Amino acid sequence: MAIKKERHIIGKNDIADFPSFNLQNVKVKIDSGAYTSTIHCSKVEKTEEGLKVIFLEKKTKGYSGEIIHFQDYQIKKVRSSNGILQERFVVKGNITLFGQNFNTEFTLTSRKLMRFPILLGRKLLNKGFLINTSQTNLSYKLKKKLSE
Repeated sequence: MAIKKERHIIGKNDIADFPSFNLQNVKVKIDSGAYTSTIHCSKVEKTEEGLKVIFLEKKTKGYSGEIIHFQDYQIKKVRSSNGILQERFVVKGNITLFGQNFNTEFTLTSRKLMRFPILLGRKLLNKGFLINTSQTNLSYKLKKKLSE
């Protein structure tokens, strides 16, 4: 007998925490067309020790300004939404949605001109999410309800 995996219904966008990146209450957009999740970085610097990264922009809600160091990272070729092939750094991290932590990969790029600093792709969404595009902030609403 197969064990049913719990599925969460997620809306077209939400607000999430990223414990491994020390980010809280950051707006995310659900992108079922993207394979890997993507996070905006205001600074990415490759050093002898690894990557030095500052996530988000000062004006973005959830910005900490903290420099996060990664010794374990990859470089992958990713086709952007406009069809251009780009080399991007890829790091592993976790996201908290519906009170659970999910480990996934994030490509690092500039999304400075975009409304949402983070896109969540299929690699994460396949871990138990169903998308209802008529809904928004379902995980965040649950978080607020549980904290009351």
